[in-house]
Amino acid sequence: GWRNLAPASGDVRRVKDSQKPPASTGIWVIMASITMTFAAFTSALVVRQGGATDWRHFTLPPVLYLNTLVIIASSITLELARRRIAAFMGRGQDKTHGESPARWMYVTLCLGLLFVGGQTVAWMQLRSQGFGLASNVSYSFFYVLTVAHAFHVLGGLSGLVRVIRKLHNGVLRRSSLDATARYWHFMGALWVYLLLLLWMKL
Repeated sequence: GWRNLAPASGDVRRVKDSQKPPASTGIWVIMASITMTFAAFTSALVVRQGGATDWRHFTLPPVLYLNTLVIIASSITLELARRRIAAFMGRGQDKTHGESPARWMYVTLCLGLLFVGGQTVAWMQLRSQGFGLASNVSYSFFYVLTVAHAFHVLGGLSGLVRVIRKLHNGVLRRSSLDATARYWHFMGALWVYLLLLLWMKL
């Protein structure tokens, strides 16, 4: 069903189906690197907590739980977008039925921005309560883990923007969309893991 794409502008252009192997496998390399990075952070947290006499436990900001729902919802809307795009491409020049395939991509993008905004609110709440980066080692781990994840989410948001732009230009490759979706779902799963880790250790 990935033949011709009719972008929102109404022009029908040819969609490229292939992608060079290095580009298609690059996302796996990136995710493996991120996994190793956060595995190292986890190991450092566990070891530091086990030998710490000054470790302070604190209640996580409630907005983090809302953020979890937001990023899970963004994965759902991204899958809806992938299905709409596939159906839209399969119709070729028949654009009389259905909605713009970019709609759910925009929803996903907005949810991603909302997630980053929610993380910023959590940081501000902790700082206002006196839980700064250098206040205690447990707070430091919280900021390092959540900020590092947020930076990687921003990378995913740039990928979504790139997909939307290619979609409107009619040159979107399926492999590009799949790689971006894979990375975004990985960010969601990583956040769920981090939230559980922070909840148990902090």
